Amino acid sequence: MSIIPGRMTTQLNQDFVVFLIGMRINKFWRLGQWWPVAQSMPRMIQELEKNPDSGFLGSEQWLGRTTIMVQYWESFEKLETYARDPNAEHYPNWVRFNKLVRASGAVGVWHETYQIAAGKHESIYVNMPVFGLGKVSKSTTVTDSLDQARQRLQNAPKL
Repeated sequence: MSIIPGRMTTQLNQDFVVFLIGMRINKFWRLGQWWPVAQSMPRMIQELEKNPDSGFLGSEQWLGRTTIMVQYWESFEKLETYARDPNAEHYPNWVRFNKLVRASGAVGVWHETYQIAAGKHESIYVNMPVFGLGKVSKSTTVTDSLDQARQRLQNAPKL
């Protein structure tokens, strides 16, 4: 990934959803319980990336004992539709987790969902590659009128 020198911000003039999801390995020695959970997310992301109509816009992920993935979605409805689709990767994995793993405590899972109204977000990226919301929206150079976070929230560029 090439670094974009200077300061960039994002333009996304629509409502969208930020979905944080992750897992925490509680019992490392129970590999057979937490590894399948860890392996399920890459398959889900591949499935979503192949289907532009899913509403999935993109994601970033960090790995460690506790993992976190930030996902961007067009709407909560599209996120929920995917999560409940018995023919998609998520639902059968969720059922399997609840049946076989949840009670063991070997791995914890979590998520948080945020609905963002158009124009109610701001971002700054300094000497960074395209990242986060910048990957799923239009990136633009920070100008004098967008220099501070408050300005970016009040003067969101219109596309």
